[in-house]
Order: sequence, then C-alpha cells, then structure tokens
Amino acid sequence: MNAPAPDPARPDYEPLLLRLRQAGFEDWAADLQQKSRGWFTPDHHGDYERWAAALRDLPPVAGAKGCFDQPAVTIEGRCEDPARLRDALLRMRPWRKGPWRFAEVEIDTEWRSDFKWDRVRPHLESLRGRRILDVGCGNGYHAWRMLAEEPALVLGIDPSVLFNLQFLAAWHYLRDPRIALLPLTLEAMPPNLQWFDTVLSMGVLYHRRSPFDHLAQLKGLLRPGGELCLETLVIDGGRGEVLVPESRYARMNNVWFLPSVAELEHWMRRMGFEGVRCVDVSRTTVEEQRGTEWMPFESLPQCLDSADSTRTVEGYPAPTRAVMLARRPA
Repeated sequence: MNAPAPDPARPDYEPLLLRLRQAGFEDWAADLQQKSRGWFTPDHHGDYERWAAALRDLPPVAGAKGCFDQPAVTIEGRCEDPARLRDALLRMRPWRKGPWRFAEVEIDTEWRSDFKWDRVRPHLESLRGRRILDVGCGNGYHAWRMLAEEPALVLGIDPSVLFNLQFLAAWHYLRDPRIALLPLTLEAMPPNLQWFDTVLSMGVLYHRRSPFDHLAQLKGLLRPGGELCLETLVIDGGRGEVLVPESRYARMNNVWFLPSVAELEHWMRRMGFEGVRCVDVSRTTVEEQRGTEWMPFESLPQCLDSADSTRTVEGYPAPTRAVMLARRPA
C-alpha cells in the first residue's frame, strides 16, 4: 500500500532532529520530539483547525521551486487553480512579514520585510555553511531569504501558531531540510548551547521586560566567536537615556525599553559582547509597514499622530530602529 500523504498542517521535524542528534544534542532532540506531540492540535490554539483547514486546501503547484534572492520569497511553478490557492492563503491572515509569491499569487504583507533585510544583510558575515538561529522570526520570511546563501541550517523560533502554519505553507511545496521553525520562545531554548554561528534577534528586545536576560540568552546560544545581529527600537540621545513608556507605545502594550544607541551599545558590552557597533539607524516609514488586503487591521499609519508623523499617537518619538552587530568572545 502507498503511504498516506503527509499532513501539511503537521510539521516534519525529523530532518532537524537528525541534525541535533548528529551534533550530540540527543537530550534536546528527545525533548523536542516529546513536546511536538502536543503542538498543532486544537488544544494548542483555538483557531488551529480553521488555519489547518486552509493549509490542507492548498492546491498542487507543478514544478515547485524556491527562489530566495529577490524581495518576495517565491515558490515558482504552475498552479492549475490559482483562485483556490489565493483563497486558502487569504484564510491564513494576517500575513505580517513578507512579501511572498506562491506561483501566481502575490502576498502583500503588512511589513515590507525586504527593506529590513536590505539594511541588515550587507553587514553580516557570509552565511554559507553556517548554523543560524532567527529569534522571533514570525513566519520565517528572513529565514527563507537566508537560504539563497547556502547555510548549513536556519532554525527559526516563534511561539505564534499562525506564523508557524504560514511557514508550513511554503514548506508544503519546498520541503527544504536546511530550514525549520519551532513554536518556541527564546526562554524555551536550552541554555548555554554555544552552537550557532549566527544569531539574529530582530524586533524582539523591546518586548522583553528584562533586556539583559535577553542579551544573556542570545549570547549563550552562540558558539565562541559567533556573530549576533540585534535589531530593535531606539531613541535619540546619549549614554544613560532610555524611554520606558507609561503604558502603550504606538498602540502596543508590550513595549518596555527603548534605549539610545549609545546606551544599547553599553548594555551589550556590559553583557560581555565584543566588537559592538551600530551599522544602521532608520525611521520606520508607512511604506515599510502598513495595512493591506493580507493584513487588514490597524498598522503604523494609525499609530502615528495625524498632525505630526514624527510622534506616535501617545506623543512619543515615532519608531526608529537600529541594527547592532557584536560577537561572543572566542
């Protein structure tokens, strides 16, 4: 008898688990295998069945092939029923990170995440042959983009069930063993793993109540000499200047610390990183983050003062992001 077709709404973690066992992380692999039995079930998230049904409705794409060196993560190929493909993908809204192209279907996500990648990528070391961890990776857009440079492994972690299922929409067609996404927080990763050559934390630090704990956890996952890329919200100012919002910042209620670049550099050095440097500071524009058909909810334009776009609706400085690079001592 023919084996049943794999369920697109249930990840195949075996390539990742095999890699971990080969690296000597048998306990971690066993723990992930055990925990994964409770992932992607109706008990995991109340909307899982609705999103899973959309995944299972994805039609075939003949000759599916990934293309990762252009702004949209692209699944090339021919779909006989593009209307069905588009409908299934729309049922997995909101799509926040992208853009994507599935055969004939273009997904115009809330974030033009390629803008960020264009700011970050020129400053990173070569990714060829490296083990990479992308913390808080959303649906894995940047992780897929990294495959253009032939890394050994790209592992993304993000606790959102929807983002994991959006990742699986691409995995369904490409099934590339070099990439995986786990529904985990950084805190759920093994401490002091010292295994990854490159760790990226983009858009996460300001959501952490303890930025120093976050930096320590990132450092523990890097091998000696490994590279950290940290991207986060910052304010203008010098050493010692940090914005702690009274409640919400740009309508977000989970923003805790926005340091100046100088203060952030101090934090990173204080946590033992070497070669700390800021390689980019950019104001977030409404061209980079906005509502679309694929994310039809409140976005950056609604979070800025209508009379002064340099301020948020709460009166704080509008979102500005810095890209920091550093290294764990060898």
